[in-house]
Amino acid sequence: MREVAAEAGVAVMTVSYSYTRPERVAVATRERVLSAAHRLGYRGPDPVARSLRSGSTANLGVVLGEHLTYAFEDPQAARFLAGVSRVCVENRMGLVLIPSTGGATDVDRVREAAVDGFVLWTTVDTDPVLDAVAATGRPAAIQGGPAATGIAVVAPDDRAAAASIAEHMLEGSRSPLVLSHPVDRNRRAGLQWGPEVDVPYPITRMRLEGYRDAVEAAGLAWSDVPVAVVARNSRDDGRRAMQAAVTEVRPDVVVAMSDQLAAGALDVLGDSVRVSGWDDSDLAAALGISSVRQSLFDQGVACARIAAGITTTADAARWELTLR
Repeated sequence: MREVAAEAGVAVMTVSYSYTRPERVAVATRERVLSAAHRLGYRGPDPVARSLRSGSTANLGVVLGEHLTYAFEDPQAARFLAGVSRVCVENRMGLVLIPSTGGATDVDRVREAAVDGFVLWTTVDTDPVLDAVAATGRPAAIQGGPAATGIAVVAPDDRAAAASIAEHMLEGSRSPLVLSHPVDRNRRAGLQWGPEVDVPYPITRMRLEGYRDAVEAAGLAWSDVPVAVVARNSRDDGRRAMQAAVTEVRPDVVVAMSDQLAAGALDVLGDSVRVSGWDDSDLAAALGISSVRQSLFDQGVACARIAAGITTTADAARWELTLR
């Protein structure tokens, strides 16, 4: 930097500002600095060294409990990340995606992340990544849970929402079926009957609890309710799960944990069975199905504001039913 300053005939600070705060340097002077830097082969201040001096990377890390492709393929994950990105744009921060899929390198990847704070996509209760994030001492927030010391939770009351949509769908039903997200990290798909609701994914657990509440309130036995579990939250997985389920059961109502899964069920069942979803996406409106409305975009914003150190807490996320 000193050599560039001498070559351009300016102060060292002017060289620094030419790269980091160009608005403080006259256009002609900055052009002279950049020209001198080009001649000398200088590429600008080292970003790692600069972050060490400032104590800030100006990056937020998003820890995904999925493969990276999920962030781009799942519509609701994309809406959540759009909310996180909004905060990054407003605060001139970068976004670093950190996959966490239960592998041995997950914790090291978190520890080594050059970020100022963490946003986590919901994971299992026993995920060691939770402790790794908390141990960094950086601000962190998780969408949906689980709760962990040092990590704020941003989530709606999924149990109440699940009970509410199921109560609506169960009116007049004698043979409901639940189309469920994965119930373990191995993502085993298949049909279960009235399964234990104490599963390690908090969102799945709370929704199953809500469905069970509504089933029992309707005078039905939870143990008699088939629950078709998928490996991934996709329309294709919902279709495959329903194709397998109808070889054993004939539901008159399907309560699905997402609009994508509900669409897969309708691909198999057509209009012969009432189906509900979750998220009230454009897909739900196009299909004409009832759904639980929540804004994952707003939840992404709330998580990112906490991770960026702008706020320390967030109100419970809002939800409501959209009945069609």
